Amino acid sequence: MLIQDTLERARRLYPQKQAVIDGDRRFSYAELGARVDRLAGALAASGLQPGARIGVLMQNRCEYTETYFAAERVGAVLVPLNQRLAPLELAFILNDAQATHLVIDAVHLPLYQAFCGETTTLQSVLVVDGERDGDALSSYESELSASDPLAAPLRDWQPDDVVQLYYTSGTTGRPKGVMLTQANVIANALNGIMVMHFDDRDIWVHGTPMFHLADAWSSWTITWVGGTHVYLREFTPVGYLRALAEHRVTVSLLVPTMINGIVNEPSAPDFDTSALRLLTFGASPMPVDRLRAAMSVFPHVTFMQLYGMTETAPFATALRYDDDIVNGPHGRRLASCGREIAGVSVRVVDESGRDVMPGDVGEIVMRGPNVMKGYWQQPEVTSDTLRDGWVHSGDMATVDGEGYIFIVDRRKDMIITGGENVYSTEVEDAIYQHPAVLEAAVIGVPDPYWGERVHGVVVLKEGAQLTADELATFCRRSIAGYKIPRSVEFVPDLPKTGSGKIQKAAIRERYWREHEAATGRRV
Repeated sequence: MLIQDTLERARRLYPQKQAVIDGDRRFSYAELGARVDRLAGALAASGLQPGARIGVLMQNRCEYTETYFAAERVGAVLVPLNQRLAPLELAFILNDAQATHLVIDAVHLPLYQAFCGETTTLQSVLVVDGERDGDALSSYESELSASDPLAAPLRDWQPDDVVQLYYTSGTTGRPKGVMLTQANVIANALNGIMVMHFDDRDIWVHGTPMFHLADAWSSWTITWVGGTHVYLREFTPVGYLRALAEHRVTVSLLVPTMINGIVNEPSAPDFDTSALRLLTFGASPMPVDRLRAAMSVFPHVTFMQLYGMTETAPFATALRYDDDIVNGPHGRRLASCGREIAGVSVRVVDESGRDVMPGDVGEIVMRGPNVMKGYWQQPEVTSDTLRDGWVHSGDMATVDGEGYIFIVDRRKDMIITGGENVYSTEVEDAIYQHPAVLEAAVIGVPDPYWGERVHGVVVLKEGAQLTADELATFCRRSIAGYKIPRSVEFVPDLPKTGSGKIQKAAIRERYWREHEAATGRRV
């Protein structure tokens, strides 16, 4: 099976079924397929060669889905670009990938103008919602209208061929291009269908950015079963809730910060979300307090946590929150990311690669047909991360006797204070239980006595008031004294990645940079 087979199945079995809802636009699968054929024809006519790389820089919209399929049809490798990156970061990725083509929407043309002078390989740019502008920029719709449809794929794809190149955020150095193969993508699509029980009745809303695998996988998974795609240009709690109500959305995936925004949206109960059957979440751990709050907003919905990473295309574990977990004897599993899904092996190992005993902390490692081929042009980093077929996640966790995994922290986010290990997620869970807290991040900052001290960075709900001493007293009831933040900073907002995850590295860097400037060294 290849990516193209997912669309061909939908075109054959559901030709008149509504495939996409994008604002006022509606396309059936027959119409979507025809547009993909013409886009592939336009890309081929522009000189895009099989095996070349094509970047895509857009908000969520049906053209994103079309580009995913058309790039594969013309034989190219797709490189989704994070809209929130700086111009020089985008130029670096395009140059590193040696991308010759770019599909961009008009909203991002100012960003393109800021980085285009730094790119060295781009030859052609298609602009969605833009007008033809000489040889450099071409109108997406004009090219579709003028091009002959590509009658057959231009490449004899093999399962081990790289088909997509996803760049990591690059917060700790040079961005890494994760090479996903046809087999990786299809394995994950099958996992999604199996775990979430998708069928042609499902309606999916693209609420998480489509450049990120947290949402990208749904492009071919939902298509494969003949479901319907709904697009949100950008996520807002009200916009998301409105989409659920208006389009009778049945299933969705959000990151925890998005769910937290919905939980704190006063108008949430006013929207009819009764069609929603499953709300999945992933990309970062969800504080138990916020999970229960979300369940109260959507009492009729089944919640499911998914864990994985870009390197696993992305899913490796899943946990459906059934009644025996939410209200029954297994309530502690609310803090778990679940167990390995069928077809993927997941272990928690110590530094010697041995499985840890239940309750002990180790690193999550994963193996399966969904695991990446490696990092683009970075063999040393690949060999460090991918060992004997196992991808080493950098996520620290415990595992119980029945295989349920509990993430405690990223390895780089673990705080060592006075010789004690403190896992930031545990402290954040305690902070989030305070009714005045909207968002929180816990990091380790330099301390002359402790080496590192636990530091909280907190966003309060509108109109709420809270002091550092009051928060410390509150936390003391649920976590040990050495885990309580010794300092707290209240801020209006927290930096986030393009996928909505809180960017701890960016928060942490300021404190360590100031310390290094003052002392000439890092602790």
